[in-house]
Amino acid sequence: MWRTFAYFINLLLFLICGLIQVNAQDTIPIPLKIKIGMEVSGPAIHYFDKNILNAEGYISVDLDEKRSVVFAAGYLNYKYNQYNYTYLNKGSFVRVGMDFNLLKPDKSLGKYYAGIGLRYGLSRFTSEVPSFEKTNYWGTTSSSIPKKTYWGHFIEVSPGVRAEIFKNFSMGWSISLRMLLYTGTGKDLKPVYFPGFGDGTKTISAGMNYYIVWNIPYKKIKAIMKKDVPEETDDTKDTGTTGNNQQGSGIRQ
Repeated sequence: MWRTFAYFINLLLFLICGLIQVNAQDTIPIPLKIKIGMEVSGPAIHYFDKNILNAEGYISVDLDEKRSVVFAAGYLNYKYNQYNYTYLNKGSFVRVGMDFNLLKPDKSLGKYYAGIGLRYGLSRFTSEVPSFEKTNYWGTTSSSIPKKTYWGHFIEVSPGVRAEIFKNFSMGWSISLRMLLYTGTGKDLKPVYFPGFGDGTKTISAGMNYYIVWNIPYKKIKAIMKKDVPEETDDTKDTGTTGNNQQGSGIRQ
């Protein structure tokens, strides 16, 4: 019984010492938030080009002052017309990953973000060619490729920045660098446009996204600020050198 009592006393002292050590360090309050964002460049492009509609949004939840879990989803409707064929592609996509804020807590304050995101993307889409014509020596042939459903996936790296403009309202942008893993259509029938990715005929795709974000604070934490340790200067060599000079001076006298 006494051993058990002594164990709990030691554990209590250990916890108290740990709390004292944490409180002795510099801390800063950081609000953790749920963020609901909408991408605005897609609807803007659709206003000028009715052949492409790309709409997407995301929800992220802060885990701490540095990391956030992100879930994004969107819809694509793409049309391409040329003199001898018409191509249609429509579908939806999701992206799941994390954002990492590279700013220090005293700079971010739960309001500013400058970091990098990592995503895995999955698309489900239908692709078809309602009509096409091919002309050769024997004449003109007309045909079509029926609608078919495909699944494909990709990975994404997205560096970007975001800042709170008004209370709980942010704006920002990101650069999306994506690598296609699988189109689902095979190498001989690549999609002209891939939902959530871009040009399906290429392995690497790049794009720019602009977001407006509504922030919902749900919790406050105290982020520990690491103190900058000043560099120690080694005066031993200087002292030794000075002493040797003094001795040398004595010998010359």
